[in-house]
Amino acid sequence: MQLFETERLIVRPLSLQDVPALTAILSDPEVMKFSVRGVCDEQATRQFVQWCLDCYATHDVGPWALSEKTSGDLVGFCGVGPEQVGDVEEINLGYRLARRFWRQGLATEAVKGVMQYAFAQKHCESVIVIIEPQHTASVRVTEKAGFQGYTVQEFHGRPVRLYRMSRDDWRPCT
Repeated sequence: MQLFETERLIVRPLSLQDVPALTAILSDPEVMKFSVRGVCDEQATRQFVQWCLDCYATHDVGPWALSEKTSGDLVGFCGVGPEQVGDVEEINLGYRLARRFWRQGLATEAVKGVMQYAFAQKHCESVIVIIEPQHTASVRVTEKAGFQGYTVQEFHGRPVRLYRMSRDDWRPCT
């Protein structure tokens, strides 16, 4: 079931059938270098997909599968889902792409599409992004998507940038 599409991507819910392809992505140490989870084997990937399915059921949002339109290949995931930050549950943007899809503008394209969907279709009031400052590629993607300004906080024992965008701040892509 397709949720929406961008110029080059089809965005849909993840399913347990995605576990093998997603495991190949999430088991790459370079892809997971800045993840608090670390590298994921098949069992950890299955648990992640199950968490996504639970998010869809309880919050009507979550990380969604990204498939390349031309090949149908799984590019990775991008979506918004619940994240406990301190004592507050926030809606957090997260994404991971297979390394072969890096440096093609697909992450920025996916983030812009997800933000449009989150604000226009899911009526999220605000979305945060948590990024380690050393993850310069992710910082660039976030800022290209329109996030401005951040606070420095500790998250899972690491100093991070916490960006926030409200629905009122969102500028839809034209």
